[in-house]
Amino acid sequence: MILKPMLLEMTTYHQHIPVLLNESVEGLITDKDGIYVDGTLGGGGHSKEILKHLGEDGRLYGIDQDDEALEAASANIGNDPRFIPIKGNFGYLATLLPPQTHGQIAGILLDLGVSTHQIKEAERGFSFQEDGPLDMRMGNLSGVSAYQVVNEYEYEKLRDVIFHYGEEKQSRPIARAIIENRPIETTGELQKVVSEVVNKRYEIKSLARVFQGIRIEVNRELDMLERVMEESLEVLKPGGRIVAISYHSLEDRIVKRFFKAGNFEGKIEKDFYGNPISPITPVTKQVITPKEEEVSVNPASRSAKLRIAEKVEGGGS
Repeated sequence: MILKPMLLEMTTYHQHIPVLLNESVEGLITDKDGIYVDGTLGGGGHSKEILKHLGEDGRLYGIDQDDEALEAASANIGNDPRFIPIKGNFGYLATLLPPQTHGQIAGILLDLGVSTHQIKEAERGFSFQEDGPLDMRMGNLSGVSAYQVVNEYEYEKLRDVIFHYGEEKQSRPIARAIIENRPIETTGELQKVVSEVVNKRYEIKSLARVFQGIRIEVNRELDMLERVMEESLEVLKPGGRIVAISYHSLEDRIVKRFFKAGNFEGKIEKDFYGNPISPITPVTKQVITPKEEEVSVNPASRSAKLRIAEKVEGGGS
């Protein structure tokens, strides 16, 4: 759904400091009058910088499923006719963008993961450091909530969520403890249950992993990431770029494999003569990470990894 830009007071939104801002924008823009997509609009930090580099004929679609983010970004960017906010999940990229843009997009930016605002808003239920209801839904009222995952999943399913999506080795005792202490109503209660069973030396890391796993399950983050990778080939023009910033190994593995081979197994297909066939090719040989100066100012950027790829002629739809 394409929205009219909204101008609201920026009083309650916790601004997310854009990570790898210069590197991502420089890697994204190849045509100042092209059509671009910020698939993770958030507070509009990256979008605002992208617009500074676009000409009068350039356009930028900003996508986010969070109403608060859309309002904050529109207030941050202001009344710029080149900016078009769209409500939705980037996984449905091809559906969200106007059909006439398909095959015309010059670049797509994806800054993955959870935003600073979502973490700091206790009512959203994303953080073990803020006591609030177990929610974690980025789209507010869409789909399953963290409460349902914590209180309704059977042991095996809950254990798998914590182990596979949270990458937490102590998933079994954690899952058992959660089930034994049901009902668990708030993030504070969940934090207490997890803290009582994990190794105290790694308590903070374990808590972060458990909350990450539940959040990924609630929002189907990895499914949506794979989907947007595939749909990007439908909307990008030949030479159009995808710039992806990931924050944990599960995201980065998907991005890395797709950028390398155009699939999620990372296996490069070859033609009859042994030449590699892929609809997409990496632009950067090495992953780009934040410099020490950026990490010192914004510690949340420490784990960020930036990768850039380009659609090849004839790649995708």
